[in-house]
Amino acid sequence: MLICKKIIQVYNSLNPSSTIFFILIEPIGYFFAVLIGIILGLIGAGGSILAVPVFTYLFLIDEKLATGYSLFVVGFSALLGSLKQFQKGNINFEIVFIFGLPAILSVTAVRSFLIPVLPDVLFQIGDMSITRRMGVLGLFAIIMLPAAYSMLKVPKYNVPRKSSKRLGYNYLLIIVEGIIIGGVTGFVGAGGGFLIIPALIFLTKINIKTAIGTSLVIVTLKSLIGFFLGDSLLMPIDWSFLLPFTFFALFGVFIGNYLGNYFGNSKLRKLFGYFIFVMAGFIIYMEFTT
Repeated sequence: MLICKKIIQVYNSLNPSSTIFFILIEPIGYFFAVLIGIILGLIGAGGSILAVPVFTYLFLIDEKLATGYSLFVVGFSALLGSLKQFQKGNINFEIVFIFGLPAILSVTAVRSFLIPVLPDVLFQIGDMSITRRMGVLGLFAIIMLPAAYSMLKVPKYNVPRKSSKRLGYNYLLIIVEGIIIGGVTGFVGAGGGFLIIPALIFLTKINIKTAIGTSLVIVTLKSLIGFFLGDSLLMPIDWSFLLPFTFFALFGVFIGNYLGNYFGNSKLRKLFGYFIFVMAGFIIYMEFTT
């Protein structure tokens, strides 16, 4: 850990605007962009779990801008996945509206009104200052834990396809859940598929394939609308960096969809679940011990 900390200190001393910095970092960053897309293509969720740390720790981007960039990249990657799920008939548009509309409004409100006014120091605990960065990334690490659990746990809810009975939805509960998940994921810049999928399965009892397809549409809408109505209007966006990064992520989605034909989904979900636990520990270490 001490060697790792020393490497990080040397890396952080580099000037992000220097040519040497981008010669060293840009190829690595685009590799991770492809990896983000592969994860989304294989699993249907989890891209933001890698996107936010890549923007924050690799490209040294401010956490407010990093979470906005994450919404943009994950939103367009999810859009690509949504088109494929639509072709397969795995999208429930009624649930998209019931759950998605409150989530969209919640994300947009958070990105437009809350994030811009957050102070550099949120509060004090004795002599320790809890900064905005620590708050955003700390909450991000916390929500990664249920995400990891949802990846490791085999979904048990399923609706028989032969049943013609229409399930009754608890609309109020779905709306409240949409608002909460939209607000939390908007705060940390996550697409939230890893939270939306288990929520949809539990609340609506739809099967896992429909939950994944429906979640991708919700992630697409709330991420892109939240970004364009919030971040793009309030913060300077480096499009010369963001667009190529997004292109590589979209390329990764195609790779992930292709690889999905050769790998078992359950093993991939478990592997990614353990990876999420590692990433959560890394973020906590970086923000609260260094």
